[in-house]
Amino acid sequence: MKKYVLLSGWILSCLLSVAQTKTATKSAPKPATGRNIPITLTPLKNCKVYLGSYLGTGRTLVDSAMLNEKSEGVFKGDKKLPGGIYFVVSPQMTIQFELLMDDIQQFSIKGDTSLKDQATIIGSKDNDLFKTYTAYSVEKGQLRQQLSTAYKAATNKADSTRLYNSLTTLDKEVQQYRANIIQQYPNSLLAMFFNTMKTPETPAIPVVNGKPDSAYPYRYVKEHFWDDVAFNDDRLLRTPFFEPKLDDYFRYYVSPEPDSIIEEVKYILLSARTGKDIYPYLLTKFTNKYMNPEFMGQDKVFVYLFENFYAKGDTMILNPASRKTVTERAYSLMANQLGKPAPVLNLTDTTGKTVSLYNLKSEFTVVAFWDPNCGHCKDEMPRLDSFYQNKWKALGVAVYGVNIYENEVPAWKKFIVEKKLSGWTHAYQTKAAKDAEERAGVPNYRQLYDIFKTPTLYLLDKEKRIIAKQLSLEQFDDLIVTKSKQ
Repeated sequence: MKKYVLLSGWILSCLLSVAQTKTATKSAPKPATGRNIPITLTPLKNCKVYLGSYLGTGRTLVDSAMLNEKSEGVFKGDKKLPGGIYFVVSPQMTIQFELLMDDIQQFSIKGDTSLKDQATIIGSKDNDLFKTYTAYSVEKGQLRQQLSTAYKAATNKADSTRLYNSLTTLDKEVQQYRANIIQQYPNSLLAMFFNTMKTPETPAIPVVNGKPDSAYPYRYVKEHFWDDVAFNDDRLLRTPFFEPKLDDYFRYYVSPEPDSIIEEVKYILLSARTGKDIYPYLLTKFTNKYMNPEFMGQDKVFVYLFENFYAKGDTMILNPASRKTVTERAYSLMANQLGKPAPVLNLTDTTGKTVSLYNLKSEFTVVAFWDPNCGHCKDEMPRLDSFYQNKWKALGVAVYGVNIYENEVPAWKKFIVEKKLSGWTHAYQTKAAKDAEERAGVPNYRQLYDIFKTPTLYLLDKEKRIIAKQLSLEQFDDLIVTKSKQ
Protein backbone atom coordinates (compact mmCIF):
# COMPACT_ATOMS: atom_id res chain seq x y z
CA MET A 1 0.00 0.00 0.00
CA LYS A 2 2.83 2.30 0.88
CA LYS A 3 4.45 1.54 -2.41
CA TYR A 4 1.25 2.46 -4.19
CA VAL A 5 1.10 5.76 -2.32
CA LEU A 6 4.70 6.56 -3.20
CA LEU A 7 4.00 5.74 -6.81
CA SER A 8 0.87 7.87 -6.70
CA GLY A 9 2.87 10.65 -5.09
CA TRP A 10 5.49 10.43 -7.86
CA ILE A 11 2.76 10.57 -10.51
CA LEU A 12 1.14 13.49 -8.71
CA SER A 13 4.43 15.37 -8.52
CA CYS A 14 4.92 14.84 -12.25
CA LEU A 15 1.40 16.05 -12.97
CA LEU A 16 1.92 19.09 -10.77
CA SER A 17 5.21 19.75 -12.52
CA VAL A 18 3.58 19.49 -15.95
CA ALA A 19 0.70 21.67 -14.83
CA GLN A 20 3.11 24.28 -13.49
CA THR A 21 5.11 24.12 -16.70
CA LYS A 22 2.01 24.57 -18.81
CA THR A 23 0.86 27.47 -16.65
CA ALA A 24 4.27 29.10 -16.88
CA THR A 25 4.32 28.54 -20.63
CA LYS A 26 0.96 30.21 -21.05
CA SER A 27 1.96 33.24 -19.05
CA ALA A 28 5.43 33.58 -20.59
CA PRO A 29 5.82 35.70 -23.72
CA LYS A 30 6.27 33.88 -27.00
CA PRO A 31 9.86 33.55 -28.17
CA ALA A 32 10.85 36.29 -30.58
CA THR A 33 10.70 35.38 -34.23
CA GLY A 34 12.14 37.16 -37.21
CA ARG A 35 14.50 40.06 -36.70
CA ASN A 36 14.16 43.29 -34.77
CA ILE A 37 17.40 45.26 -34.70
CA PRO A 38 17.11 48.92 -33.62
CA ILE A 39 19.93 51.14 -34.87
CA THR A 40 21.12 54.60 -33.86
CA LEU A 41 23.65 56.03 -36.30
CA THR A 42 24.62 59.62 -35.62
CA PRO A 43 24.73 62.19 -37.10
CA LEU A 44 22.57 60.79 -39.93
CA LYS A 45 18.92 61.89 -39.86
CA ASN A 46 15.86 61.41 -42.06
CA CYS A 47 17.65 59.07 -44.43
CA LYS A 48 17.85 55.41 -45.23
CA VAL A 49 20.70 53.17 -44.07
CA TYR A 50 21.28 49.59 -45.12
CA LEU A 51 22.31 46.23 -43.76
CA GLY A 52 24.55 44.22 -46.04
CA SER A 53 26.31 40.88 -45.95
CA TYR A 54 29.12 39.10 -47.69
CA LEU A 55 28.04 36.60 -50.33
CA GLY A 56 30.93 34.47 -51.52
CA THR A 57 33.48 36.88 -52.95
CA GLY A 58 30.87 39.61 -53.32
CA ARG A 59 28.57 41.69 -51.14
CA THR A 60 24.83 42.19 -51.13
CA LEU A 61 22.28 44.43 -49.38
CA VAL A 62 19.67 42.52 -47.38
CA ASP A 63 17.67 45.13 -45.43
CA SER A 64 17.14 48.85 -44.94
CA ALA A 65 15.99 51.16 -42.15
CA MET A 66 14.73 54.74 -42.24
CA LEU A 67 16.41 56.94 -39.64
CA ASN A 68 14.27 59.60 -37.93
CA GLU A 69 15.16 63.00 -36.46
CA LYS A 70 16.93 61.26 -33.58
CA SER A 71 19.06 59.13 -35.95
CA GLU A 72 17.02 56.07 -34.94
CA GLY A 73 15.64 53.30 -37.11
CA VAL A 74 14.95 49.56 -37.07
CA PHE A 75 16.01 46.67 -39.27
CA LYS A 76 13.06 44.32 -38.95
CA GLY A 77 11.31 41.50 -40.73
CA ASP A 78 9.21 38.39 -40.19
CA LYS A 79 12.10 36.10 -41.07
CA LYS A 80 15.54 35.78 -39.57
CA LEU A 81 18.54 36.59 -41.70
CA PRO A 82 21.05 33.81 -42.41
CA GLY A 83 23.98 33.83 -40.02
CA GLY A 84 27.27 35.36 -41.04
CA ILE A 85 29.28 38.57 -41.15
CA TYR A 86 27.16 41.63 -41.91
CA PHE A 87 27.84 45.36 -42.13
CA VAL A 88 26.00 48.65 -41.85
CA VAL A 89 26.02 50.77 -45.01
CA SER A 90 25.52 54.55 -45.24
CA PRO A 91 23.25 56.32 -47.77
CA GLN A 92 26.43 56.93 -49.80
CA MET A 93 26.93 53.14 -49.95
CA THR A 94 30.05 53.10 -47.80
CA ILE A 95 30.54 50.36 -45.21
CA GLN A 96 30.52 51.77 -41.67
CA PHE A 97 31.35 48.73 -39.52
CA GLU A 98 30.89 44.98 -39.35
CA LEU A 99 28.80 42.87 -37.01
CA LEU A 100 27.90 39.22 -36.58
CA MET A 101 24.42 37.92 -37.29
CA ASP A 102 23.70 34.94 -35.06
CA ASP A 103 20.46 33.09 -34.44
CA ILE A 104 19.23 35.62 -31.84
CA GLN A 105 18.39 38.67 -33.93
CA GLN A 106 16.94 40.85 -31.18
CA PHE A 107 19.82 43.21 -30.41
CA SER A 108 20.54 46.89 -30.99
CA ILE A 109 23.25 48.86 -32.77
CA LYS A 110 24.73 52.22 -31.79
CA GLY A 111 27.35 53.97 -33.86
CA ASP A 112 28.68 57.19 -35.31
CA THR A 113 29.89 57.63 -38.88
CA SER A 114 32.99 59.49 -37.65
CA LEU A 115 33.85 56.83 -35.05
CA LYS A 116 33.37 53.61 -36.96
CA ASP A 117 35.65 51.55 -34.73
CA GLN A 118 33.64 52.49 -31.64
CA ALA A 119 30.27 51.10 -32.74
CA THR A 120 28.57 48.95 -30.10
CA ILE A 121 26.22 46.01 -30.39
CA ILE A 122 23.99 45.59 -27.35
CA GLY A 123 22.34 42.29 -26.46
CA SER A 124 24.44 39.88 -28.54
CA LYS A 125 27.02 37.60 -26.93
CA ASP A 126 28.52 36.72 -30.29
CA ASN A 127 29.10 40.39 -31.04
CA ASP A 128 30.62 40.96 -27.60
CA LEU A 129 33.13 38.23 -28.41
CA PHE A 130 33.65 39.65 -31.90
CA LYS A 131 34.34 43.15 -30.56
CA THR A 132 36.93 41.86 -28.10
CA TYR A 133 38.65 39.88 -30.83
CA THR A 134 38.53 42.82 -33.26
CA ALA A 135 40.30 45.08 -30.75
CA TYR A 136 42.91 42.38 -30.14
CA SER A 137 43.34 41.80 -33.87
CA VAL A 138 43.85 45.51 -34.60
CA GLU A 139 46.46 45.77 -31.86
CA LYS A 140 48.37 42.71 -33.04
CA GLY A 141 47.98 43.72 -36.67
CA GLN A 142 49.62 47.08 -36.04
CA LEU A 143 52.45 45.40 -34.15
CA ARG A 144 52.94 42.91 -36.97
CA GLN A 145 53.11 45.72 -39.51
CA GLN A 146 55.81 47.44 -37.47
CA LEU A 147 57.83 44.24 -37.12
CA SER A 148 57.42 43.41 -40.79
CA THR A 149 58.62 46.86 -41.85
CA ALA A 150 61.62 46.61 -39.54
CA TYR A 151 62.41 43.10 -40.79
CA LYS A 152 62.47 44.27 -44.41
CA ALA A 153 64.74 47.17 -43.46
CA ALA A 154 67.14 45.06 -41.36
CA THR A 155 70.77 45.47 -42.41
CA ASN A 156 72.42 42.59 -40.55
CA LYS A 157 71.77 38.94 -39.86
CA ALA A 158 71.30 39.37 -36.11
CA ASP A 159 68.49 41.90 -36.55
CA SER A 160 66.87 39.82 -39.29
CA THR A 161 66.88 36.72 -37.10
CA ARG A 162 65.54 38.59 -34.07
CA LEU A 163 62.73 40.25 -36.02
CA TYR A 164 61.85 37.04 -37.85
CA ASN A 165 61.56 35.22 -34.53
CA SER A 166 59.38 38.03 -33.17
CA LEU A 167 57.06 37.75 -36.16
CA THR A 168 56.85 33.98 -35.75
CA THR A 169 56.10 34.33 -32.04
CA LEU A 170 53.41 36.93 -32.74
CA ASP A 171 51.73 34.74 -35.37
CA LYS A 172 51.70 31.79 -32.98
CA GLU A 173 50.23 34.01 -30.26
CA VAL A 174 47.36 35.06 -32.56
CA GLN A 175 46.77 31.46 -33.60
CA GLN A 176 46.66 30.42 -29.95
CA TYR A 177 44.19 33.22 -29.18
CA ARG A 178 41.89 31.87 -31.87
CA ALA A 179 42.37 28.31 -30.65
CA ASN A 180 41.37 29.41 -27.14
CA ILE A 181 38.15 30.95 -28.45
CA ILE A 182 37.36 27.74 -30.34
CA GLN A 183 37.92 25.75 -27.15
CA GLN A 184 36.07 28.08 -24.77
CA TYR A 185 33.20 29.03 -27.09
CA PRO A 186 32.86 26.06 -29.49
CA ASN A 187 29.29 26.95 -30.51
CA SER A 188 29.98 30.61 -31.22
CA LEU A 189 29.97 32.15 -34.68
CA LEU A 190 33.53 33.30 -34.13
CA ALA A 191 34.67 29.72 -33.45
CA MET A 192 33.04 28.59 -36.69
CA PHE A 193 34.77 31.39 -38.59
CA PHE A 194 38.17 30.55 -37.10
CA ASN A 195 37.73 26.88 -38.00
CA THR A 196 36.95 27.92 -41.56
CA MET A 197 39.90 30.30 -41.81
CA LYS A 198 42.60 28.05 -40.42
CA THR A 199 44.92 26.06 -42.65
CA PRO A 200 47.02 23.17 -41.39
CA GLU A 201 50.59 23.94 -40.47
CA THR A 202 52.92 22.27 -42.96
CA PRO A 203 54.79 19.44 -41.23
CA ALA A 204 58.45 18.61 -41.71
CA ILE A 205 59.44 16.06 -44.34
CA PRO A 206 59.62 12.67 -42.59
CA VAL A 207 62.17 9.98 -43.36
CA VAL A 208 60.53 6.63 -44.17
CA ASN A 209 62.70 3.52 -44.56
CA GLY A 210 65.74 5.72 -44.89
CA LYS A 211 64.23 7.92 -47.63
CA PRO A 212 62.66 11.38 -47.23
CA ASP A 213 58.94 11.43 -48.08
CA SER A 214 58.87 14.83 -49.77
CA ALA A 215 55.20 14.51 -50.74
CA TYR A 216 54.03 14.01 -47.15
CA PRO A 217 53.67 17.73 -46.25
CA TYR A 218 51.46 18.25 -49.31
CA ARG A 219 49.33 15.20 -48.52
CA TYR A 220 48.99 16.20 -44.88
CA VAL A 221 47.84 19.75 -45.63
CA LYS A 222 45.38 18.54 -48.26
CA GLU A 223 43.91 15.85 -46.00
CA HIS A 224 43.37 18.33 -43.15
CA PHE A 225 42.51 21.43 -45.19
CA TRP A 226 38.81 21.22 -44.36
CA ASP A 227 38.99 19.89 -40.81
CA ASP A 228 36.05 21.15 -38.70
CA VAL A 229 34.35 22.76 -41.72
CA ALA A 230 30.79 21.67 -42.58
CA PHE A 231 30.08 22.40 -46.24
CA ASN A 232 26.32 22.46 -45.62
CA ASP A 233 26.62 25.40 -43.19
CA ASP A 234 24.97 28.34 -44.97
CA ARG A 235 26.87 30.76 -42.75
CA LEU A 236 30.06 29.98 -44.71
CA LEU A 237 28.58 31.79 -47.67
CA ARG A 238 28.31 35.06 -45.75
CA THR A 239 31.98 35.41 -44.93
CA PRO A 240 34.74 37.02 -47.02
CA PHE A 241 37.17 34.13 -46.52
CA PHE A 242 35.41 30.83 -47.34
CA GLU A 243 35.34 31.17 -51.13
CA PRO A 244 38.95 32.44 -51.43
CA LYS A 245 40.03 29.44 -49.33
CA LEU A 246 38.04 27.15 -51.63
CA ASP A 247 39.71 28.72 -54.67
CA ASP A 248 43.15 28.25 -53.10
CA TYR A 249 42.36 24.61 -52.41
CA PHE A 250 41.56 23.90 -56.05
CA ARG A 251 44.50 26.00 -57.23
CA TYR A 252 47.19 24.48 -55.03
CA TYR A 253 45.97 21.11 -53.78
CA VAL A 254 43.83 19.61 -56.55
CA SER A 255 45.32 18.24 -59.75
CA PRO A 256 44.07 20.05 -62.89
CA GLU A 257 43.28 16.62 -64.36
CA PRO A 258 39.46 16.48 -64.83
CA ASP A 259 38.88 13.21 -62.96
CA SER A 260 40.69 14.58 -59.90
CA ILE A 261 38.57 17.72 -59.97
CA ILE A 262 35.39 15.66 -60.33
CA GLU A 263 36.18 13.69 -57.16
CA GLU A 264 36.65 16.89 -55.16
CA VAL A 265 33.58 18.61 -56.61
CA LYS A 266 31.46 15.53 -55.98
CA TYR A 267 32.52 15.33 -52.32
CA ILE A 268 31.93 19.03 -51.67
CA LEU A 269 28.53 19.15 -53.37
CA LEU A 270 27.24 15.99 -51.70
CA SER A 271 28.44 17.34 -48.34
CA ALA A 272 26.73 20.68 -49.00
CA ARG A 273 23.50 19.24 -50.37
CA THR A 274 21.39 19.92 -47.26
CA GLY A 275 22.46 23.57 -47.21
CA LYS A 276 19.61 25.77 -48.40
CA ASP A 277 21.78 28.56 -49.78
CA ILE A 278 25.31 27.23 -50.04
CA TYR A 279 24.48 24.15 -52.12
CA PRO A 280 22.97 26.03 -55.10
CA TYR A 281 25.71 28.65 -54.78
CA LEU A 282 28.49 26.05 -54.98
CA LEU A 283 26.79 24.14 -57.80
CA THR A 284 26.47 27.38 -59.76
CA LYS A 285 30.08 28.33 -58.98
CA PHE A 286 31.45 25.03 -60.27
CA THR A 287 29.14 25.16 -63.28
CA ASN A 288 30.36 28.61 -64.30
CA LYS A 289 33.99 27.65 -63.74
CA TYR A 290 33.97 24.48 -65.82
CA MET A 291 31.41 25.37 -68.48
CA ASN A 292 34.18 27.39 -70.15
CA PRO A 293 37.26 26.18 -68.27
CA GLU A 294 40.71 27.66 -68.06
CA PHE A 295 42.42 24.45 -69.15
CA MET A 296 41.66 22.08 -72.02
CA GLY A 297 39.62 19.04 -71.07
CA GLN A 298 38.20 20.43 -67.84
CA ASP A 299 34.81 20.86 -69.52
CA LYS A 300 34.47 17.17 -68.61
CA VAL A 301 33.72 18.43 -65.09
CA PHE A 302 30.81 20.48 -66.41
CA VAL A 303 29.44 17.48 -68.31
CA TYR A 304 29.69 15.48 -65.06
CA LEU A 305 27.76 18.19 -63.20
CA PHE A 306 25.04 18.18 -65.83
CA GLU A 307 24.65 14.40 -65.94
CA ASN A 308 24.79 13.86 -62.17
CA PHE A 309 23.09 16.94 -60.77
CA TYR A 310 21.16 19.02 -63.30
CA ALA A 311 19.81 16.06 -65.28
CA LYS A 312 18.61 14.53 -62.00
CA GLY A 313 16.48 17.47 -60.96
CA ASP A 314 18.76 20.28 -59.88
CA THR A 315 17.81 22.46 -62.85
CA MET A 316 15.01 23.70 -60.57
CA ILE A 317 17.51 26.08 -58.97
CA LEU A 318 17.96 27.82 -62.35
CA ASN A 319 15.75 30.35 -64.05
CA PRO A 320 14.44 29.35 -67.51
CA ALA A 321 17.16 31.22 -69.41
CA SER A 322 19.98 29.69 -67.34
CA ARG A 323 18.39 26.24 -67.58
CA LYS A 324 18.35 26.55 -71.37
CA THR A 325 21.99 27.71 -71.44
CA VAL A 326 23.23 24.91 -69.20
CA THR A 327 21.32 22.21 -71.07
CA GLU A 328 22.38 23.36 -74.54
CA ARG A 329 25.99 23.79 -73.47
CA ALA A 330 26.07 20.30 -71.95
CA TYR A 331 24.73 18.68 -75.11
CA SER A 332 27.29 20.65 -77.14
CA LEU A 333 30.15 19.27 -75.06
CA MET A 334 29.09 15.65 -74.58
CA ALA A 335 30.11 14.56 -78.08
CA ASN A 336 33.57 16.16 -78.14
CA GLN A 337 35.24 15.12 -74.91
CA LEU A 338 38.93 14.28 -74.98
CA GLY A 339 39.55 10.62 -75.73
CA LYS A 340 36.20 10.13 -77.47
CA PRO A 341 35.84 9.38 -81.21
CA ALA A 342 35.28 12.56 -83.18
CA PRO A 343 31.71 13.02 -84.48
CA VAL A 344 31.24 11.82 -88.05
CA LEU A 345 31.69 14.40 -90.82
CA ASN A 346 30.43 13.54 -94.30
CA LEU A 347 30.51 16.87 -96.10
CA THR A 348 30.84 18.22 -99.64
CA ASP A 349 34.15 19.32 -101.15
CA THR A 350 34.85 22.15 -103.60
CA THR A 351 33.96 19.91 -106.57
CA GLY A 352 30.63 18.73 -105.13
CA LYS A 353 31.82 15.31 -104.00
CA THR A 354 31.19 13.86 -100.54
CA VAL A 355 34.33 13.60 -98.42
CA SER A 356 34.35 11.73 -95.13
CA LEU A 357 36.56 12.62 -92.19
CA TYR A 358 36.90 8.94 -91.30
CA ASN A 359 38.19 8.08 -94.79
CA LEU A 360 41.33 10.15 -94.22
CA LYS A 361 44.25 7.83 -93.50
CA SER A 362 46.79 9.69 -91.39
CA GLU A 363 48.64 9.53 -88.10
CA PHE A 364 46.97 12.77 -87.00
CA THR A 365 44.17 14.93 -88.34
CA VAL A 366 43.62 18.62 -87.70
CA VAL A 367 39.96 19.56 -88.13
CA ALA A 368 39.55 23.30 -88.69
CA PHE A 369 36.12 24.95 -88.69
CA TRP A 370 36.38 28.43 -90.17
CA ASP A 371 34.60 31.27 -91.93
CA PRO A 372 36.16 32.92 -95.03
CA ASN A 373 34.84 36.33 -93.91
CA CYS A 374 36.08 36.06 -90.32
CA GLY A 375 39.00 38.44 -89.72
CA HIS A 376 40.72 36.11 -87.27
CA CYS A 377 40.27 33.16 -89.64
CA LYS A 378 41.91 35.14 -92.43
CA ASP A 379 45.00 35.40 -90.25
CA GLU A 380 44.96 31.93 -88.71
CA MET A 381 44.22 29.72 -91.74
CA PRO A 382 47.36 30.79 -93.66
CA ARG A 383 49.36 30.30 -90.44
CA LEU A 384 47.86 26.83 -90.04
CA ASP A 385 48.83 26.07 -93.64
CA SER A 386 52.38 27.22 -92.93
CA PHE A 387 52.67 24.74 -90.05
CA TYR A 388 51.16 22.06 -92.25
CA GLN A 389 53.37 22.60 -95.30
CA ASN A 390 56.63 23.16 -93.41
CA LYS A 391 56.29 20.61 -90.63
CA TRP A 392 53.07 18.71 -90.06
CA LYS A 393 52.76 17.06 -93.46
CA ALA A 394 56.07 15.29 -92.91
CA LEU A 395 54.79 14.05 -89.54
CA GLY A 396 51.76 12.38 -91.13
CA VAL A 397 49.21 15.09 -90.39
CA ALA A 398 46.12 15.60 -92.56
CA VAL A 399 43.97 18.75 -92.48
CA TYR A 400 40.19 18.61 -92.83
CA GLY A 401 38.99 22.20 -93.24
CA VAL A 402 35.30 23.03 -92.91
CA ASN A 403 33.62 26.22 -94.12
CA ILE A 404 30.76 26.66 -91.63
CA TYR A 405 28.56 28.86 -93.88
CA GLU A 406 26.95 27.28 -96.94
CA ASN A 407 26.07 30.71 -98.37
CA GLU A 408 29.75 31.76 -98.46
CA VAL A 409 30.96 29.12 -100.93
CA PRO A 410 32.31 31.60 -103.55
CA ALA A 411 34.28 33.55 -100.93
CA TRP A 412 35.50 30.26 -99.43
CA LYS A 413 36.78 28.92 -102.77
CA LYS A 414 38.40 32.25 -103.61
CA PHE A 415 40.26 32.35 -100.29
CA ILE A 416 41.54 28.78 -100.77
CA VAL A 417 42.95 29.66 -104.18
CA GLU A 418 44.41 33.03 -103.19
CA LYS A 419 46.13 31.68 -100.07
CA LYS A 420 47.17 28.44 -101.82
CA LEU A 421 45.73 26.17 -99.13
CA SER A 422 46.73 23.03 -101.00
CA GLY A 423 46.90 19.48 -99.68
CA TRP A 424 43.93 19.98 -97.35
CA THR A 425 40.56 18.30 -97.59
CA HIS A 426 38.21 21.28 -97.96
CA ALA A 427 34.51 20.72 -97.26
CA TYR A 428 31.22 22.35 -96.29
CA GLN A 429 27.65 21.28 -95.58
CA THR A 430 25.15 22.05 -98.31
CA LYS A 431 21.85 23.70 -97.44
CA ALA A 432 20.00 20.59 -98.58
CA ALA A 433 22.03 18.38 -96.22
CA LYS A 434 21.53 20.84 -93.37
CA ASP A 435 17.76 20.98 -93.94
CA ALA A 436 17.57 17.18 -94.09
CA GLU A 437 19.29 16.91 -90.71
CA GLU A 438 16.87 19.41 -89.19
CA ARG A 439 13.86 17.48 -90.50
CA ALA A 440 15.27 14.25 -89.12
CA GLY A 441 16.04 15.82 -85.74
CA VAL A 442 19.71 14.86 -86.05
CA PRO A 443 22.26 17.01 -84.19
CA ASN A 444 24.20 19.28 -86.51
CA TYR A 445 28.00 19.17 -86.57
CA ARG A 446 28.02 22.71 -85.13
CA GLN A 447 26.54 21.33 -81.92
CA LEU A 448 28.56 18.11 -81.96
CA TYR A 449 31.82 20.04 -82.29
CA ASP A 450 30.72 22.92 -80.03
CA ILE A 451 31.33 25.58 -82.67
CA PHE A 452 30.41 28.91 -81.14
CA LYS A 453 33.39 30.84 -82.49
CA THR A 454 35.76 30.66 -85.44
CA PRO A 455 38.22 29.28 -85.99
CA THR A 456 37.57 26.16 -83.90
CA LEU A 457 40.30 23.53 -84.10
CA TYR A 458 40.58 19.87 -83.09
CA LEU A 459 43.45 17.39 -83.18
CA LEU A 460 42.61 13.72 -83.74
CA ASP A 461 44.76 10.61 -83.52
CA LYS A 462 45.04 7.79 -86.06
CA GLU A 463 41.71 6.28 -84.93
CA LYS A 464 40.08 9.74 -85.06
CA ARG A 465 39.87 10.04 -81.28
CA ILE A 466 40.03 13.59 -79.95
CA ILE A 467 43.47 14.40 -78.55
CA ALA A 468 43.13 18.16 -78.14
CA LYS A 469 40.84 21.09 -78.89
CA GLN A 470 40.64 24.86 -78.60
CA LEU A 471 44.42 25.35 -78.41
CA SER A 472 46.63 27.87 -80.18
CA LEU A 473 48.47 26.76 -83.31
CA GLU A 474 51.74 26.83 -81.37
CA GLN A 475 50.26 24.55 -78.71
CA PHE A 476 48.94 22.17 -81.37
CA ASP A 477 52.39 22.14 -82.94
CA ASP A 478 54.10 21.28 -79.64
CA LEU A 479 51.60 18.49 -79.02
CA ILE A 480 51.96 17.02 -82.52
CA VAL A 481 55.74 17.00 -82.23
CA THR A 482 55.57 15.38 -78.78
CA LYS A 483 53.05 12.75 -79.88
CA SER A 484 55.09 11.97 -83.00
CA LYS A 485 58.05 10.98 -80.84
CA GLN A 486 56.06 8.54 -78.73
